Amino acid sequence: MDFSDGYDYQEMDITNAEQVAKVIEKVRPDAIIHTAAMTNVDQCEGEKDLCWAINVKALEYLVEACEKHDIFLCHLSTDFVFDGESGPYSEEDKPSPLSFYGWSKYASEEIVKRAKCTWNIIRTVLVYGISNDMSRSNIIIWVKKSLEAQKPIKVVTDQFRTPTLAEDLALGCWLAVDKKAKGVFHISGKDLLTPYEMAIKTAIFFQLDKSLISQVDSSNFTQPAKRPPRTGFVLDKAVSVLGYCPVSFEEGIEVLAGQMK
Repeated sequence: MDFSDGYDYQEMDITNAEQVAKVIEKVRPDAIIHTAAMTNVDQCEGEKDLCWAINVKALEYLVEACEKHDIFLCHLSTDFVFDGESGPYSEEDKPSPLSFYGWSKYASEEIVKRAKCTWNIIRTVLVYGISNDMSRSNIIIWVKKSLEAQKPIKVVTDQFRTPTLAEDLALGCWLAVDKKAKGVFHISGKDLLTPYEMAIKTAIFFQLDKSLISQVDSSNFTQPAKRPPRTGFVLDKAVSVLGYCPVSFEEGIEVLAGQMK
């Protein structure tokens, strides 16, 4: 399969205002789905200027171009805008980030909300899937490779997420743009799980030794950035307005397994 079929690739540094203006002036798209971000939470904590340049300033350049050419903007955000004290969250819940990454994404949301173009914000949670060159990992791939190598792993039980299959997120973005749906939408998987539960389900699916998986809490790991303990999303708005219908986590593992073959 040629993954370039049907695409016109344009190179652009989103932190360069001149390049952003030039490329969008040339392409004049009907809509922009803005997925680019610095998402390594600990790296954002240590490299705040770079994080702000990519996650906030770059978005200002995109918004300016969208306003100029009347382009619909779909901006991706994250569950990390919440503090994790009372998840799962609906779109009406008030953000309260714990990390610099979370604050940068919250700031970007506020820029979009003030934009004079039409827009929506898609928040998502713990995306998993397969990239064409297998350059990125995720919890399913990590667990599978570790257990296949007979490597014991420690997985936390005190964090809760609604993990999102990449294809479901892509479909949610497409539905939101196709319907020109305005406002904030929560797009994620439908199962609220701990990483430990995700690891066990992965081991069971691939028929691997789940006794190699140990339960720990997050205090066992030293990380520069705080993580919200319990996020996850209420999907009622996305289901009713967009017709969004995500797969279960087990179905997501099956999709991913097929792609890995």
